[in-house]
Amino acid sequence: MNKSRRPISIALVVIIIVLGIVLRNNRSRHKDRQDPRQEQTNDRREPEKDRPQPAGPNDHRPQPTKPPSDEANRNGGFDRRHGDGKLIYTKHARCRMACRHIDESEVEEILQTGSINERKSEPAARPDPKYALEGRTHDGQQVRIIFATASRGMVVVTVIDLDTDWTCDCR
Repeated sequence: MNKSRRPISIALVVIIIVLGIVLRNNRSRHKDRQDPRQEQTNDRREPEKDRPQPAGPNDHRPQPTKPPSDEANRNGGFDRRHGDGKLIYTKHARCRMACRHIDESEVEEILQTGSINERKSEPAARPDPKYALEGRTHDGQQVRIIFATASRGMVVVTVIDLDTDWTCDCR
C-alpha cells in the first residue's frame, strides 16, 4: 500500500470502530436490561391502610417516609401502586426469598407499609429508579426489599433480612 494512504486507512478503521461502539451503547441504553424470561408476575392487593398524618409545624427533625396513601404520588416519587398492581419477581429475588424464608405476602406487606430508606435508594437510576423499603414482616423479620419502578410493573430486585445472615447460593 502507498505510504501516503496509510494514515487515511488507519483513520477510517478507527472511525468505524468508534461508530460501532457508539451505536451499540445507544441500543443498550434503550433496551430493558432485565430478561423477561427470568421474571414471574403476581398481582398484588390494593392498600387498605389509612393515610398517615404529617408531622406538626414545629417538628424540624427529619421524618422517615410514611406508609402510602390510596393516591398515586404524581410528583415523581415512589408510587406503591405502580404498574397496575403487578409485582414482577426477578430470578435473583425469588432465590433470595427462598434462602431467607420470605414469602410473597411479606413482600407485598413491606411494599404497602414499609418506610423508604433514602440512603439505600437510587431514584435517579437508569433504566428504572430503585427504592429500598424497610420494615418488619408479620412473622417478625426486619427486612429491606429493593423495588424498581418499571413501565411494565413493580419489579422486586432483591430481598434482604437485616437481622439474620442466611447462607445462600444465589448469584
